[in-house]
Amino acid sequence: MSQVSTSPSARQTLSPQLHLTKQPILWLRAFWKFARPHTIIGTSLSVLGVFVLAFSGNGEWGMGNGEWGMENHLLFVPMLASVLFTLLACLCGNVYIVGLNQLEDVAIDRINKPHLPLASGEFSRQQGIRIVGVMGVLAIALAWSQGPYLLAMVVTSLLIGTGYSLPPIRLKRFPFWASLCIFSVRGVVVNLGLFLHFNQGLPIPLRVWALTLFILVFTGAIALFKDIPDTEGDRQYNITTFTLKLGQQAVFSLTRWILTACYLGIILAVILGLPGVNAPLLFATHLVAMTVFWIRSFRVDLKDKIAISRFYQFIWKLFFLEYLLFPALCLPWLNTTM
Repeated sequence: MSQVSTSPSARQTLSPQLHLTKQPILWLRAFWKFARPHTIIGTSLSVLGVFVLAFSGNGEWGMGNGEWGMENHLLFVPMLASVLFTLLACLCGNVYIVGLNQLEDVAIDRINKPHLPLASGEFSRQQGIRIVGVMGVLAIALAWSQGPYLLAMVVTSLLIGTGYSLPPIRLKRFPFWASLCIFSVRGVVVNLGLFLHFNQGLPIPLRVWALTLFILVFTGAIALFKDIPDTEGDRQYNITTFTLKLGQQAVFSLTRWILTACYLGIILAVILGLPGVNAPLLFATHLVAMTVFWIRSFRVDLKDKIAISRFYQFIWKLFFLEYLLFPALCLPWLNTTM
């Protein structure tokens, strides 16, 4: 675990630790910060988005003749239960991964992210360990109850997340491996694992591969950009990042062009004929998103840490938007090319 200790004077300045039995509202608020809300939203939307993709083309929606038949009503309850248990398993795994990272980065977070519960003292180290342990066990147990594909996806994600943060491996020390961990989980493991789970196996249609490739490259850009505002703490604790090696401006420009490639790739796929989607709407929405992204990028002052953080959150909002737009445009009643 982390080898950096807290001095007595530093401990005295930390907030009182929160106990669930005494301050439930404050504890839940701290837990929400501990769970990293933007990752929770991203995980939730990925589960729901891939679910829509899995069932939009296999007849379960019963939309071939515009009717919702009795068989669909009978399937609705177990289908809903499956989605909820899948979502809970993935959310528990999410909290395990981000929580473990915070346990190992307390000293760094006191510089880069002092609002986080372990860095601020809202949670003690023991509380953090208990939360991470419970979330890990729940993630595996819930995934096991839902079948082998979800179990394989969750276990793989937890193993990669553990290797990312935990010594002696601690892959986050190496910029290439750190980025690979992030975009391999978000881009490949989650999307393909969830689709195989909801679809109960192969085949994987082209539209799912298209979304997977988009998210894979997009998440790679997020992995690069996330270190731009954290140079001070990373430098002090010898965490090598592309930002420290190449500079903020170079990484910012690289991120901008990678995200542009994502949108141009989807637009090109539409032009070449991507089956199973509403091509005109997909083309238009991604062109607009790319344009707005570029306009926002010109307003970022790399000397202003708050401005960088806001733009980083804007990139996450574009990530959320993709899981809303792409699956929706694959729904039969919005798609005239199926």
